[in-house]
Amino acid sequence: MKCALSSDVRISGGAETIQQYLDSGLIDEFTIALAPVLLGTGIRLFEGVYAGRVALEPVRAEPSPRVTHLTYAVRQR
Repeated sequence: MKCALSSDVRISGGAETIQQYLDSGLIDEFTIALAPVLLGTGIRLFEGVYAGRVALEPVRAEPSPRVTHLTYAVRQR
């Protein structure tokens, strides 16, 4: 996330944190550490985010043996 002074601001958190900031229009770009769940359930990352206002543009994907880091740019519709 970038502020008006062009410096990076980093926020850590899970799906709920991303949902709140994304729905508020406060995120320029975010990275997800995606770890596959073989048993049990996962978390729906974009549950409750207003999709008519936000478009995601893939920036990069960095795979590793246990996790894949996905980076998206956020565009306003």
